[in-house]
Amino acid sequence: MYSRIKRLVKRKLIERFTIDVNDAELGYNVKALTGINMDTKKRDHIIEELFKIDGVREVAEVTGRFDILVTMYSKSLDQMHKMVSERIGRIEGIQSSESFIEMKSRMKAMPYMPSKDSD
Repeated sequence: MYSRIKRLVKRKLIERFTIDVNDAELGYNVKALTGINMDTKKRDHIIEELFKIDGVREVAEVTGRFDILVTMYSKSLDQMHKMVSERIGRIEGIQSSESFIEMKSRMKAMPYMPSKDSD
């Protein structure tokens, strides 16, 4: 098993090892995606400021109607409201934002991942 993993790492099919933390068990029950339109001249500053906010997990530059999508977690809707209105909304260079609170989520395994139902 070890030699097989070593070969997969060498072939760069595995880049790193990680664990999945159960955010809900830690009290982070609210997940939101926030689409942001920004002054692209201030891109680096905006991304840097976003990562200073507790609860911001990922910032992705995207195509479409938003310039970036921010994935974030909080312990309550009130805390999420404060993150969006008091922290994100005050970052210089952000022109507009739209937030989407996750109500329910389902995931499908990637084709290379075994299904939890399979033996």
